[in-house]
Amino acid sequence: MGMASDLVEDPVRRQRYRFSREGDVLHLDVWADPGGDVPEHLHPRIEERFEVVEGEVTFRVDGERRRAAPGDRLVAKAGARHAFENTGPRVAHLRVEVEPASRLQEFLDEAARLARAGKYTKRGIPTGFRAALETAEFADRYRDVTVLMFPPPVLQRILIAPLARLARRRGRKAR
Repeated sequence: MGMASDLVEDPVRRQRYRFSREGDVLHLDVWADPGGDVPEHLHPRIEERFEVVEGEVTFRVDGERRRAAPGDRLVAKAGARHAFENTGPRVAHLRVEVEPASRLQEFLDEAARLARAGKYTKRGIPTGFRAALETAEFADRYRDVTVLMFPPPVLQRILIAPLARLARRRGRKAR
């Protein structure tokens, strides 16, 4: 599997992404290392359709676990909580269709950039106060695209907006 330079690397999630677009459908190839995962989240207005090309992946959609092998397909409708993990011994390859494309590519690009910069741990915990501000600002900016289930959304509503405002104020002062 030749990993071309157009791949986006996320070292925290242990995945690589390649994007393409057809109208309002985002096509996403994902290569997840063994143990590589996406934590439970939902997309308020986006449907994701997954197909396992290689490997063994365990999905959770609305609380239901499903182990998937090559050729298996799965849909996470808009608003459905979902997650996946490569539970096999080799790299898993998934093809994903995202509709509408929305800003999911930008979200994943930026999440991977934050991961490469060491801004948060595998559990999504910011690595310090500055990282917490940057992560809150990021989560606030993309809340219409992706909502993580950790910390619980009720806590996020209380904490993220004020931290995001502080991050934006500090950012303006720094310029």
